[in-house]
Amino acid sequence: MRKILKSVALSFTLMASLVLLSSCGAKGEVKNIDAWDQAQKTDSITWGVKADTKLFGLMDVKDSQIKGFDIDIAKALTKQMLGKKAKANFIQVTSQTRIPLLKNGNLDAIIATMTITKEREKVVDFSNSYFDAGQSLLVKKGSSIKSVKDLNKPGTKVIGVVGSNSVENIKKFAPKAQVIQLQDYAQALTALKSGQGAALTTDNGILFGMAVDNPNYQVVGKAFTKEPYGIAINKGQGQLKKHLNQALKELEESGEYNKLVEKWFGNIAGFDYKEVER
Repeated sequence: MRKILKSVALSFTLMASLVLLSSCGAKGEVKNIDAWDQAQKTDSITWGVKADTKLFGLMDVKDSQIKGFDIDIAKALTKQMLGKKAKANFIQVTSQTRIPLLKNGNLDAIIATMTITKEREKVVDFSNSYFDAGQSLLVKKGSSIKSVKDLNKPGTKVIGVVGSNSVENIKKFAPKAQVIQLQDYAQALTALKSGQGAALTTDNGILFGMAVDNPNYQVVGKAFTKEPYGIAINKGQGQLKKHLNQALKELEESGEYNKLVEKWFGNIAGFDYKEVER
């Protein structure tokens, strides 16, 4: 009897392994399904979004809903592609987790302040840019740091976030500075407030969002990089990419895109939102 049970268990294990292998790629990634076909069947798209980035994607503790420019763009694109009744589903990501979650099949697309870079294009595909940001610095008011050049001194500490290309950029523009990498923007801002670094660096749109809630801090200097944000999708999803780009173009032509830019950035002091208008 034990031999029979052992044989049955072994057969079950082998069958489970075959099912798992059939759904995974050679490197353990979930095998790509046709995301556009799936979106049409379910009348929905699952988006990876940030929940710690004011203006782009921030959790509202009052109703536990993530709100921001990225969220509104995702909702608008979903309805533009699939119809007014289509649903945009959201899964919270960070700079570090967004690509792994996409590759594992948890997401259809990422819209999370993600700069289009050549290095990332080796792993994922991108839509056309939907927002043109630039890297800058957030410092305490009265700080002697006025531009990225002021950071290029031995012993000067700069705070960044793991998985963001702003960390690599600061190493190029201020190679003598010491970079402290934290897991998300909430931790990074807390570190800046506690004096762990002279400045926090990331894209200007994100920094202006922090400055809104923290009046003792300000964004200084002009943006020293160009950071075009794109919507990331898995490789081999040509149809989804095509429809994303078409829908984005239609939002721009209808004026809905500019309305969302005005909604989220129109009243942000010091931020020239007209630079990103389409």
